[in-house]
Order: sequence, then C-alpha cells, then structure tokens
Amino acid sequence: MGSGSEYGPGERGESKERLPAGASGVRHRVRLDQPRAPRRSPLPEYDPEAFGRFSERFARFLGTGRFIVGMTVTIIVWFSWNIFGPEELRFDPYPFIFLTLMLSLQASYAAPLILLAQNRQDDRNRVTYEQDRKQNERSIADTEYLTREIAALRMGLGEVATRDWIRSEFQDLIKDLDERRLAPGRSDEEDR
Repeated sequence: MGSGSEYGPGERGESKERLPAGASGVRHRVRLDQPRAPRRSPLPEYDPEAFGRFSERFARFLGTGRFIVGMTVTIIVWFSWNIFGPEELRFDPYPFIFLTLMLSLQASYAAPLILLAQNRQDDRNRVTYEQDRKQNERSIADTEYLTREIAALRMGLGEVATRDWIRSEFQDLIKDLDERRLAPGRSDEEDR
C-alpha cells in the first residue's frame, strides 16, 4: 500500500457525491429552505381523490336496484345459455366454475371499494361533527354571556325607578293632594 495518492476520492470510506453528467466537481450546498424535487417512482402515480370519488360512485351504484336487477338478469342468462344453449357454444358447463370465479372477482374488488367509500364518508362525518361541536360550544358561550348580561341588567334595574313605581308614587301624591284640598285645616295640623 503506499502513499495516500494511490487512492482516488471516496475510496478510503469517504462519502463520494455523484455529480450529474456535465457538472463540474464543485459540490453544491443543499438548501433547507426549499423543498426537494420530487423523486421519480417506478410505481404508477394516481390521484387519491379521483380514486376515492370513483369508489364512492361504484359503492353508490352497488347499492341500487338497477345493479341488483342487472346482476340477476346476467346470472339467469348465464345459467340459461350454459344449460339450454347449443352444446358446442356453452362456455361454462354445469358446476359454473367460471361464473363462480367472476362473482368472486367482482366481490373481491367491491368490498375494498365499499370500505374506502365508507372511510371517506366517516372522515366527512368526523369533520362535520367537529364543526357542529365547535358551533355548539360557541352557542353555549354566547348564551352564558347573554345570561350574565341579563342578570347584571336586572340587578341594575333593581336600583332604578321603574315606570310602575313612579306611577304608584304619583298616585300616592295625588291622593295626598286631594285629601289636603278637601280638608285644608286638618292637613296643616297633621303636618305640624
């Protein structure tokens, strides 16, 4: 082994950065304030929202009478063709193994799509319930605030002369004035 010049860069366990073709040997600093460029995936890409919408439409279709009637008609035609049709054109004889396979395949795709649609509906319901709960909390807080304000107004009005109280005081004064007018001598003696 000789001097250190025998080894190329990165051959001693040092990390060696690969540079794209045509790039110089200058190493660029990674910027942390910017997102990384998306990596190419060998898997096909799909839009989860579009797939979710498709699953909801599919689940909605499976729950209709049109689907049930269509499935029933298809199975009756399948049975009829493979029992009563020309023998050389029958493609699924009596045990109907191919029909069983097709129905199993349809069920194996339908079940996960229905579950996906239900999960999406649960997520929407959860958001709705959360919004309703927050709205109820705000309503309760507003009601409590208004209750405290009304109680404060009632306490404040307890010290304020009301229209009925003023009316009753005026009526008492009018009675006193009428009594004094009728018996002027007597009222002067009472005042002393």
